[in-house]
Amino acid sequence: MQAFVSNAGAQLAPRLREELWPVIEDFEQLKERAGYVDFLDLLLRARNLIRDNRSIRVELQERFKHIFVDEFQDTDPLQAEMLMLLGADDPDEQDWRKSRPIPGKLFIVGDPKQSIYRFRRADVALYQEVKERVISSGGALVDLNVSFRSVPEIQQAVNAAFAPVMNSESGTQANYVKLLPSRKNVETQPAVIALPVSRPYGDYGKIVNFRIDESLPIDVAAFVNWLINESNWTVTERGRSEERVKVEARHVCLLFRRLRHYSTDVTRGYVQALVVGGSSFHSREEVEAIRNALTAIEWPDEELAVFATLRGPLFAFTDAQLLSYRTLCTTLHAFKQPPDDLPESLEEVSEALSIIRELHNKRNRRPISETIQQLLEVTRAHAGFANWPTGEQALANINRLTDMARRTERNGLISFRAFVDWLDEQAESGDIGDAPIMEEGVDGVRIMTVHKAKGLEFPVVILCDITAKDSREPSKWIDQAAGLSAMQLAGCTPVEVQENAAQEIQLEKEEATRILYVAATRARDLLVVGALGDEPFDGWLATLNPVLYPSESTSFNPQTNQPVGCPAFSTDTVVARPQNAFRKVGSVTPGLHQPKVGDHEVVWWDISALQQSIQDRTGTKLNDFLKQDESTLRAQEGVVAHEEWKTQRAAVRAIASKPLWTVRTASAPEEPKDTIKESGWELVSEVLVERIPIDFTRPHGKRFGTLVHSILSVMGLDSDRESIAKVARIQGRILGASAEEIAAAEETVQQVTQHRIVKHGLVAMQKGSCRREVPVTLMLEDKSMVEGIVDLAYRDVDKPDTWVVVDYKTDFEIKGRLEEYRNQVWMYALAISRASGMKAQPVLLQF
Repeated sequence: MQAFVSNAGAQLAPRLREELWPVIEDFEQLKERAGYVDFLDLLLRARNLIRDNRSIRVELQERFKHIFVDEFQDTDPLQAEMLMLLGADDPDEQDWRKSRPIPGKLFIVGDPKQSIYRFRRADVALYQEVKERVISSGGALVDLNVSFRSVPEIQQAVNAAFAPVMNSESGTQANYVKLLPSRKNVETQPAVIALPVSRPYGDYGKIVNFRIDESLPIDVAAFVNWLINESNWTVTERGRSEERVKVEARHVCLLFRRLRHYSTDVTRGYVQALVVGGSSFHSREEVEAIRNALTAIEWPDEELAVFATLRGPLFAFTDAQLLSYRTLCTTLHAFKQPPDDLPESLEEVSEALSIIRELHNKRNRRPISETIQQLLEVTRAHAGFANWPTGEQALANINRLTDMARRTERNGLISFRAFVDWLDEQAESGDIGDAPIMEEGVDGVRIMTVHKAKGLEFPVVILCDITAKDSREPSKWIDQAAGLSAMQLAGCTPVEVQENAAQEIQLEKEEATRILYVAATRARDLLVVGALGDEPFDGWLATLNPVLYPSESTSFNPQTNQPVGCPAFSTDTVVARPQNAFRKVGSVTPGLHQPKVGDHEVVWWDISALQQSIQDRTGTKLNDFLKQDESTLRAQEGVVAHEEWKTQRAAVRAIASKPLWTVRTASAPEEPKDTIKESGWELVSEVLVERIPIDFTRPHGKRFGTLVHSILSVMGLDSDRESIAKVARIQGRILGASAEEIAAAEETVQQVTQHRIVKHGLVAMQKGSCRREVPVTLMLEDKSMVEGIVDLAYRDVDKPDTWVVVDYKTDFEIKGRLEEYRNQVWMYALAISRASGMKAQPVLLQF
């Protein structure tokens, strides 16, 4: 069966590519027409200019005498090609692989052991190739091997772990250069700790991943709590390596190969935490509950969404209640009228459906964020979420969801249905992390992936997520030299990927080693590694196993069961060991051990020695509040305070809701200009309507009018036909206009520039008394504010005491709205007259 699937995928993949290629071509054409480029386009176009255009290549080669590149291991092939071409000694050479760098021009700094961006096309093979070309051209290779970050024991562990697996025999793996120390060890506390999972066993006496994932977050959180609040250990900070300070939450970072939000929930029960990155937002229960509710509001006939909403945390009806209601009413549709004899026990379900019905009816008549707020308010969701053990995070997430609704509306997405669809798309992409409940810079444990932590350092680093794998099934194959990129399409694997699967897996494993190297070298004073006390685990941390585990002959007998600075340990790393989970040969007893490999020492921790959280994780915060207030005195005081707050809030909102003034556009005054007796109105003349004959066979419509306006707004009044044509092409490209529309707009603008009104404006411009695209604001006597932008205003060449105020309108715009636009230009003229103290002549120029 697998052979059939593989063969079918190999045959289907190229056919799918041919089917999908027109989509790519259409997308590229759309970008071309709109004048848009993405980051890859920028790289490709820059590379093409340098590679294919000799004059540009020569000019840049001469301009840049020296090129310094940092973090070169993160360079992708396009960047490397541009770098080598700019540093080449032969300006005629277009192939970067044949070019020779000018001696002394290139200075490259990079650490191939930290090359972890293969998904961005940066890999060690490219690094090695460029390095060899520089060396073969006379360049010198200098190894920088002194590390100023970690204490020597961490460096010894890192050297012992990675030197055997990073060697020069592979062209795709970094050659390991041992780190040399610059700091001193601290004798009063350990530097390397193995933190064992306290409850890794399943029901059948075997270690299982889901038990590890359940236990490790609690174990890590308990250790962090002890470290910060009880240990009295000290650490150093960057820039102050000689000064030791007591360890605080901000000094601790939890590093993950894959970021999981459950760890933030558990850890937050002990200490404040700040998640950096992650993609867990849409999978949170509170977010899913609101998304289900929004779907039910938009589609009340979608019974599954309605059921999920009623069954979820917003309403929390039981299955029995919902089943009984549906049996009686035959549906959960919000608009189905329930029977008159509906049992009292089901009236709450009917009320909940009425809430959905009301929100549905009003969803398109008010802002999306207000609908969400109404849903939360009527269900009292804030109080319910706050009562959760992770209530702080839940409230932060629902506030973020409301903010997302506001932002999408500001960006032009005003349909409630479109917002629900957009949320579903975001949930499928899964690239949004939890909302931070603390700002950056606040004291708190940092939680992030290794990729996020690259380039950073922390006094304490804890490597978590031990069940993560070091590689995955190959889904792509890239051969840069051959210009080949093959990847899965719709689950179909091309034959090139299948043929090179073993090599791709090897490359993945090699990068996994480098990712672990980056993780382990983030620590300054303490490196903590999640582990299993009974046996090594073959996950992404496996490379560290030899430098953590002692030999079988000493694993049961530590050097001491109370290492310096640590509490007294018991004799087992597993807490409450199941009867059917016997200790194996090689099982580690908590204490100080000498590992199999390396000259350092490792402390194997004992989770049972830590004080577990006093908060009952199966309960809620409300239970604690009730226990503390059995007399209900504090509750009554809270009710009174809440009522006073609501009264005060209502009074403040009533005052704040009264506007000091109203703002409206000039084209929509509350009354016609003829009835307005504003200050200075007598200085403004009647509106003069000038019409330019038009060809009614030309294009019409909103886009054409916008195109004409945009050309007039940026071109010079003295532009000739060629200049107008150039501006028309650029503006048409931006607006996505057709060739016919661009040609017609060019001809229309040419006619406008020949009109006497515009020609007089040109004369005024040459005298310095012309303004274009001028924003104006006019405060009327009724405290309303009129805003707008004047297309053209200039001092009349024949009447210097008069401003001519011109507003452009196309036939499409002015149809049926002549009086409205007469009012608009008259208001503009009044604003300019007031500002200048001079007369004003409003002109409506129609074309």
